Amino acid sequence: MMDVQNRLPQERTEAVEPVDEGAADTGRGAEGIDRRRFLGYVLAAPTLAVAAQLGEAAAGSAPAHAAVGSLPELTQIFDLNDMLTDAALPTAGLITIHVHADGTASFALPRAEVGQGITTSTAMLIAEELDLPLEKVRVTLADARPELLFNQLTGGSNTTISTYTPIRVAAAIARKRLLEAAAELLGAEISTLTSKAGVIAAPNGRTATYGSLAGKAASPKAVRVATDLKPRSAFSVIGTARNRVDARESVTGRKQFAMDLHVPGAAPTMVCRPPTINGTVRSVQNLAAVRAMPGVTDVAAISTGVAVRARTFGQCIDAVRALRVTWGPGTAERASDETVLRELKAAELPLAVPKLSHLAKTVEGSFTFHFASNSALEPNCAVADVRPDRAEIWAALKSPIVAQQAIAAKLGLPQSAVTVHVAEGGGSFGRKLFSDAALEAAEVSKAMGKPVKLMWHRTDEFRQGRTHPMATSRIRATYALGKVLTYEQRHTSVSTDFGHGLGEIITATAAKLPVGDLTFSETIFTLSQQTPYDLGLSTQFLNEVDKGFNTGSMRNIYSPNVRCAQELVIDRLADEMGKDRLALRRQLIKGDRARAVLDKVAELGGWGRELPDAMAQGIAVHPEYHGVVAVLAEIDCRPGTTGRHIPDACTGPRVTKVVCAVDVGLAVNPKGLEAQMMGGIMDGIAITLTSGLHLKDGAFLEGSWDNYFYTRQWNTPPELKIVVMPPTTGKPGGAGELAVGAASAAVACAYGAATGTMPTTFPVNHSGPLGFEPLPTVPPIPQSPTDGLDRAY
Repeated sequence: MMDVQNRLPQERTEAVEPVDEGAADTGRGAEGIDRRRFLGYVLAAPTLAVAAQLGEAAAGSAPAHAAVGSLPELTQIFDLNDMLTDAALPTAGLITIHVHADGTASFALPRAEVGQGITTSTAMLIAEELDLPLEKVRVTLADARPELLFNQLTGGSNTTISTYTPIRVAAAIARKRLLEAAAELLGAEISTLTSKAGVIAAPNGRTATYGSLAGKAASPKAVRVATDLKPRSAFSVIGTARNRVDARESVTGRKQFAMDLHVPGAAPTMVCRPPTINGTVRSVQNLAAVRAMPGVTDVAAISTGVAVRARTFGQCIDAVRALRVTWGPGTAERASDETVLRELKAAELPLAVPKLSHLAKTVEGSFTFHFASNSALEPNCAVADVRPDRAEIWAALKSPIVAQQAIAAKLGLPQSAVTVHVAEGGGSFGRKLFSDAALEAAEVSKAMGKPVKLMWHRTDEFRQGRTHPMATSRIRATYALGKVLTYEQRHTSVSTDFGHGLGEIITATAAKLPVGDLTFSETIFTLSQQTPYDLGLSTQFLNEVDKGFNTGSMRNIYSPNVRCAQELVIDRLADEMGKDRLALRRQLIKGDRARAVLDKVAELGGWGRELPDAMAQGIAVHPEYHGVVAVLAEIDCRPGTTGRHIPDACTGPRVTKVVCAVDVGLAVNPKGLEAQMMGGIMDGIAITLTSGLHLKDGAFLEGSWDNYFYTRQWNTPPELKIVVMPPTTGKPGGAGELAVGAASAAVACAYGAATGTMPTTFPVNHSGPLGFEPLPTVPPIPQSPTDGLDRAY
């Protein structure tokens, strides 16, 4: 077996500017910069083991071109993604590619696969540089590795950006080492050898497989080597549309999630939770009776409720419903949408530019965004086996090092005694940054002295799980003589929990401190908010209040709300300035890449085409993490559509058409990128039109997917076109969150155009009828359906 690994960045051969690795055969980058060699190591191993050392600056590409007259925003120079990439640099040399005697390559990815497709794109990087068929690359998920520090956090659309170079370098070094071994074996000059599909051929017709060379290419000690990466002109895998490597396992049910794992003795476990957010257990009246129920093995009070372990989850549900618990108050007792909105309004930071009446005119807007659920398709779950001297945990975790450290602290064990295995997850987009289920499972296993397979109920997710915080956004813009002079935005939010930090315990703890939490939020806000328009003298500030809710950095964090509010004000400015809404955006747009995606959706979507009354178009642009996307949406607000009756549904307006153009620089897997855009578009439609939580008396009324009206099959646009733009840089940009902000804003703008009134509250149906009968809070979960047909809670 052969391994390749990255080593310390300070040992790089030279410090030069970032280079467009797509520059072709001249060996020069797009900016005329010489291409560099990269250093790495062949590690001591019985077969080939390789690691890469980064040989280039990781602060990102050069600042995006800005419109004349505007200063570059901080995010155009250094953004959140750059911060995460730089934080991962010092330990980039600790991840390793192995080449095995059977001709396969394997790599333990220090990130979480939760459906976004990163195991596929990672395998593509390795296959490209190794000249190995994709099906011969095995990508698994690494256990928690505290030595990786900031290099095991999955978030901020950062995985492909931060691993793109080190993985390719490691694979390239492995290929070079195999070529050297083949040259000796085949008796040929290395420059005359060719590699294809895991086989190296000499001019004389002799060949050798990677498997036969893996042992010969290995080294008894670590050896430092240098290599070059393929130019983009030679790519045959990167940039091509590929199916998911795990697609067959997914559709056949063979994929292993945490709940599928067979850990000896781990029995189904659920928790009886309080009727209000974060309530506490005071006493249990019928403990003995519940312990005597069929199948129940254990009942124990824990910090978040009363845990029940039984032979089946059905028996757990029966026991949870039977428990009679006296609860203490929660952290949001008696809170409602109205009380939180008053709190947010009172905390709004003042606008600096006064209303002007003579020299310039003023446009203002005030927007409210209600709580939204961060529930994933897969229920929150974890398996734990806690012994007196050690613990072992299995869960889908996007911040496993923090989980390991927090579990060790909770159990009173040294960190080295806690093993955390990262399982694949069925959805996340921020939810699995938090190890709530893993911490609970560890606590329950310790209390009961037995292994447990803990699962949250759907109702637990909606009422006690993570949410996107309620927020307001107030905007004032001034204009004169056809130009926007000033733009101010004051975003006020319920506190966003960044308790996962940057992936390890120090920043996680700092993010929870009384002052540190707001500082952390301000940093994330500042490094993630970027406007695509030249709006003159611009300021965007954040203020956060109220820490009584379980919040999280849900997909796109602040951007969907901020971008939605901004694009609606752009529409208002266009109307008052007497300009076409697209024309004003083209006048204000910053950068060729943003202009190109805007023009593309306008062209393909037929901007300005004639539509029936109560139907309209909206358009929006969103730049983020070295990528940019534009979305054009058409909406139908006609009575025949808004009045549709669908059982157990909230209908209202329907988005009938969406055109999306996306530029992420270099798309590793365009097919995967299209899927990411599709998911982001559905998220944007949902949070603008139908998906929101109603808070009343310290609890959310929604209790399942049945009454949380996410975009459904009957409410998706019949026309959906996604265009992946040709590569514009030599490196990939962030994609996982990119489409949400543009989609939500485009739909909101279309809704405003169709109704003739700018929407100011989201989702737009929030103040209307609930459309469902709220489930009771006691017992905390509903009875399971008996026929399996009526509903799935």
